[in-house]
Amino acid sequence: MVYLDRIYTRSGDAGETSLGDGSRVPKTSLRIVAYGSVDELNATIGAARAATGEEIAANLATIQNDLFDVGADLCVPAANGDDKSLRVTPEQVAWLENTIDTFTDRLEPLTSFVLPGGSPAAATLHQARTVCRRAEIEVLRLAEHETVNDQVIIYLNRLSDLLFVVARSANDDGRDDVLWVPGGQPE
Repeated sequence: MVYLDRIYTRSGDAGETSLGDGSRVPKTSLRIVAYGSVDELNATIGAARAATGEEIAANLATIQNDLFDVGADLCVPAANGDDKSLRVTPEQVAWLENTIDTFTDRLEPLTSFVLPGGSPAAATLHQARTVCRRAEIEVLRLAEHETVNDQVIIYLNRLSDLLFVVARSANDDGRDDVLWVPGGQPE
């Protein structure tokens, strides 16, 4: 249980913050940037969730909770030995894959690349997809310098795929997708 009796602590006023293990780091550290990007992704998914129908919104609710797990995983550096910290699991990745398959089975086949847009719900889901890709890149950047749970990287990669699929679903299962016309003008 998390209990916050005060939102401000003044402990970050000098440009440092605490990680989940209590260590202090600059707010510009790769780890802070990585889980800050995941936080931004979660907020973007919250906006998309507010714009979508019930089925997609229910799946996004699960994802928002999982993204708190991603943030918790990233805010505690991997320990040597017995690590009891909350970590993203292969089961969370498997849930994303199953959800992708469920939505994909209903979609119209792709005949071109899809432009972000269509319905307002699809547009917000495409925006969340791009924020997810950026968050994944920030986590990969962190992983070049520090140990990161591989499942976090896999989770974010699958999540961007899921967001693409549900964006298409929000465009009448792909029937209202806006397709790329290479070198041409939109019709």
